[in-house]
Amino acid sequence: MRWTIHIEGGPRRVNHAAVCVGDKIYSFGGYCSTEEYKDWEPIPVHVLDTYSLRWSVVNYKKEEIVPFQRYGHTTVAYKNKVFMWGGRNNAVACDTLTCFDINTLEWSTPNVSGMVPYAKDGHSACVINNKMYIFGGFDYHTDQYSQEVHYLDLDKLQWKFVHATGEVPCHRDFHTAVAYGNRMYVFGGRGDVSNSSFTTDEEVYCPELFYLDIVEEKWYKIIPYGKEPQGRRSHSAWLYNNEMYIFGGYNGNAKVHFNDLHKYSIEENKCPCPHMCSKHVTQSDDNPERLVDNSDLHILDFSPTLETLAIVAVLNNNLDQSCLPQTILLKKRRHIGWRAVCFVLAGSGGRARGVPIDSASKAAPRPEELYKIRSDRTRLSVFSSQ
Repeated sequence: MRWTIHIEGGPRRVNHAAVCVGDKIYSFGGYCSTEEYKDWEPIPVHVLDTYSLRWSVVNYKKEEIVPFQRYGHTTVAYKNKVFMWGGRNNAVACDTLTCFDINTLEWSTPNVSGMVPYAKDGHSACVINNKMYIFGGFDYHTDQYSQEVHYLDLDKLQWKFVHATGEVPCHRDFHTAVAYGNRMYVFGGRGDVSNSSFTTDEEVYCPELFYLDIVEEKWYKIIPYGKEPQGRRSHSAWLYNNEMYIFGGYNGNAKVHFNDLHKYSIEENKCPCPHMCSKHVTQSDDNPERLVDNSDLHILDFSPTLETLAIVAVLNNNLDQSCLPQTILLKKRRHIGWRAVCFVLAGSGGRARGVPIDSASKAAPRPEELYKIRSDRTRLSVFSSQ
């Protein structure tokens, strides 16, 4: 696998929420240091066309039911709709469920029942079967970290509190969760050294991996073979081919912004050694001058062909292309190799968003669009699992 493409010009955000629907990636809200978040401005929505790799603003209908701009929220896709929950601005957090219809470009506020969770930010959300599971986060009502699990039946629109047993993960926020079968895998996040909901000045970054069996409603702590990633928050995580991937993140105790990539094999219960045969995708320290809100996007190709790698090398090194046959030039313009890729939408000190795409059945990008993409070799990094 290799990092193949890097582009600029996306929404300049951190702690946004991104979700893939079909061949498009939708990005909702997020924090930008140059903007004010006390006003009740409508939430911005951007969309990335994964064929052309072009960002655009979604001009949705701004009627009465429009959620306010926020950060630290979550989004999930279900039946061509995007459900958004939680998050906050600088004044208040939100516990209202909103739904965005990607066909009509309209927002709605579904009528829900049951035990609605307190407003949170920094929680996780994933869909298992027809239910959206919410875990952890920072509770606005109690001003404490959370370790609670709730789920929303997306068909009945009914909330339920899960009385989970077992080895319950400690209270945390800005962790990640992925769904695999009837399990929700949770990694990382920021908590408190007291291992309680109360906050002190002593943060802890959990390096352990847990999963919740939704049938048993029981937590299990995993002890994998191999070296586990260092504890972190605001990283990204995704699932591909029965393997969970972790990228990036931040550890406040070590004052380190990570740009490493880790893999956990669920079936083998194994954490291979971190992929060290790589150059940096992005990197930064705690220097305020370097911690800017980024607008870049990176693509991780899980199985690039030799032809793809050769074309990427031509682009990265700005080699002379005049002698190349027309057929190669055409392929150069569509050199991504659309089998299975992951889009990483980078922030700064906030969470990078990893969105896996499986495009085996889709056509290649339109060459007239890809021709306009600039490859910046100072920022594009090459990663090898070999």
